[in-house]
Amino acid sequence: MLIAQLPSGSDYVRVKLHRRLQRIGAFSLKGAVYVLPNRSGTAEDFAWLRTELIGDGGEAIICTVAPIAGFTDAELEQRFRDLRDADYRAIAADASAAMDLRSRDELAREIARLRKRLGDVEKVDFFDAAAGPEARGALADLESRAKSFSNSPMQTATPAPRPQVWVTRTGVFVDRIASAWLVRRFIDAAATFKFVSGPSYEPQAAEVRFDMFDAEFTHEGEKCTFEVLLERFALDDSALRAIGEIVHDIDCKDAKFERAEAAGVELVLSGLARSEPSDAMRIERGSAIFDGLYAQLSGARP
Repeated sequence: MLIAQLPSGSDYVRVKLHRRLQRIGAFSLKGAVYVLPNRSGTAEDFAWLRTELIGDGGEAIICTVAPIAGFTDAELEQRFRDLRDADYRAIAADASAAMDLRSRDELAREIARLRKRLGDVEKVDFFDAAAGPEARGALADLESRAKSFSNSPMQTATPAPRPQVWVTRTGVFVDRIASAWLVRRFIDAAATFKFVSGPSYEPQAAEVRFDMFDAEFTHEGEKCTFEVLLERFALDDSALRAIGEIVHDIDCKDAKFERAEAAGVELVLSGLARSEPSDAMRIERGSAIFDGLYAQLSGARP
């Protein structure tokens, strides 16, 4: 159980806390009292949340509780199932609606978005909500539709897809600079980038989001956005994996891979961020840095 005390008059902190709680699967038992099942990792989720809350001027207490009166374990478990059932049914409804899409690219983007949503819900489905198979089945049907649609003879007359617009937050730094380089170099050579303020953004046609709230490509579990892109696009390259480890160590600050290059790369990119206010130019200049790093790690010769 997490008992939170928010700083007075801070709507931003309240919204931020609500989003974080949704992401880890917690719900409000009453007021600012939030609960999670006592399992491996859930206490750590609350601990990280408390650290963020303190950093924003709030406070929180974390404790383990055993229900005595007012509610039972079974009632709490059902509440978790009800919440996840609602999430699963929303995914199933969106997958069904996407069956009407006629563009292969739109289908691919929607499948990627729904697959991420499904994965996020499954991570916090602590008690096997009944609607899980419904959501997974609807997504499987949509993926089958995409395969048959892409193989359909009528697709030969479809115009070439427009260049993708990749959207991310302003103030790009390590993970977003590296991810933008990866996109343009190995995924979408015609990619253009758009920078938006605020924690969330609703994408327009031909837009895909990365490294931001609810994005199609963003942090998943322990993976930074760069690592997620490598996995999703099946980029099996030892030099790219090494860069992913460097980016992870800098961005996640957990020294998971203990890459010796991380300190130097972070120093150079910090200098770039200090000297260049333009996000577009940070990506352009940062891409040259990652070009050199990739050449060094892959053993490529000029």
